[in-house]
Amino acid sequence: MKHLKVNLMLIAMLAFSIMSVSCNEQKPPVDNPENNNLEDTSKVVEPVGDLEPFVLSVPVTDDWIFSGKPEITIHIENPNKVAVTAEIKVKISTDTKKEVTTIEKKEEIAANAKTDIVITTEENLAPGFYKATCAVNKKIAMAGAKKYQTFCFGIDPFDIESAPDKQSDYDKFWDDAKAQLAAVEMNATLTEITKKSSSTRKVYLVEMQSVPDGLTGEPVTIRGYYCEPQDDAKHPVIMHFYGYDSQNTKSKVECPSGGSSQYAEFYLSHRGQYLNNRPASSREPDGKGDFENIYGDWFAYHFGDKDSYYYRGAFMDCVQAVNFMASRSTSDMSNLFAEGSSQGGALSYAAAALSDYPFTAIAPNVAFLGDFPDYFKIVSWPAETAKANKGSMSDEEMYKFLSYFDTKNLATRISCAVLATSGLQDGTCPPHTNIAPYNNLKSTDKEYHFYPEMQHDYPANWSSMIMTFFKERIK
Repeated sequence: MKHLKVNLMLIAMLAFSIMSVSCNEQKPPVDNPENNNLEDTSKVVEPVGDLEPFVLSVPVTDDWIFSGKPEITIHIENPNKVAVTAEIKVKISTDTKKEVTTIEKKEEIAANAKTDIVITTEENLAPGFYKATCAVNKKIAMAGAKKYQTFCFGIDPFDIESAPDKQSDYDKFWDDAKAQLAAVEMNATLTEITKKSSSTRKVYLVEMQSVPDGLTGEPVTIRGYYCEPQDDAKHPVIMHFYGYDSQNTKSKVECPSGGSSQYAEFYLSHRGQYLNNRPASSREPDGKGDFENIYGDWFAYHFGDKDSYYYRGAFMDCVQAVNFMASRSTSDMSNLFAEGSSQGGALSYAAAALSDYPFTAIAPNVAFLGDFPDYFKIVSWPAETAKANKGSMSDEEMYKFLSYFDTKNLATRISCAVLATSGLQDGTCPPHTNIAPYNNLKSTDKEYHFYPEMQHDYPANWSSMIMTFFKERIK
């Protein structure tokens, strides 16, 4: 598969292994996909008269990323012993469901023949993401029709404008949050997970304090797994952030193993999620009791109040986790990296934007929390949750509130190297919400990979991609 890539600068090299490489193929989960599934690439269309039906497919060309005009290849197979006229119809709409154009074309397909027909538009399309619905010898039907193929494609995605909408007190808001965090005693305690430790790297459950759920109140306890090399040397630091918790408390939080001693790594369970939302039976034995989520639906928690909203605290948890790593003698903070998918991708952006320790590189995959005004027009979640919890706020007020937590605004504070990826068929964190922060980065060393048929998932080679990207940037 060919991947569209922008690589604006190559800088020097870092050794890295994300959890799937250094920790027995463990990956932080991608959160609860709500995908619009890509139709099967082979579809049988209804017969014409007494003839056998055609077979329709739309093969991937140019990763379904085009410049100006799309070039959509329609592959048709005619199993009949006579030539048949194919009536092709391609309906194109924006990712926000606005109709753009319908293209119709007729072409005779020889007996027992296969052919490719390229469909394009008369005019250039504006930069953005679009939905194509393709059919042959069938009127494009309402929802429920089965004899067609639908997929999303992009036009000049790096020219999409997702202008930052930071409020006038945006920087002060986050400076105040960091000042509040600085006043909190970390009080980190480490409990070795002996079953997972090795002679080269010990594994610990870490418990520490972070900001309260608001401007006042008691600090919140957060947790994570920490892997510490045992050779007394300094090592590159890798932060791992998780996707949205499934809320399945019977699902065990996987603990990394001792593994490679090349890296000092931290797997953060921010407030209310993962380790903080599991009974003792769903964790590696650590001598602790049951932990429970007190937040309910995290996206909805204190929605509308920026000073006590869930993600204010969660972003500060990321900063505190970095502070913890800086306190360890084996951490080389001049080589600081972060990775995560979905919610973990958003937290990677937050850590790089808000930490006092400059990051060397981050790798957000299918990142959450991007460009809310457009996000809510494209897919139903978390838009429905937001609108159900906005109370008396107008939409304008709601988007002003959300702007404090939008990755496209966080991106304006990031200048480290960035590797970003998204799936064109992602119905949870669609590509527009991923390209928005990317296009607003201050970074000059960045690259983006589109996966044309991927939904809300990991690229198959995600682990090796991150390893290579980070390794090349070691200082």
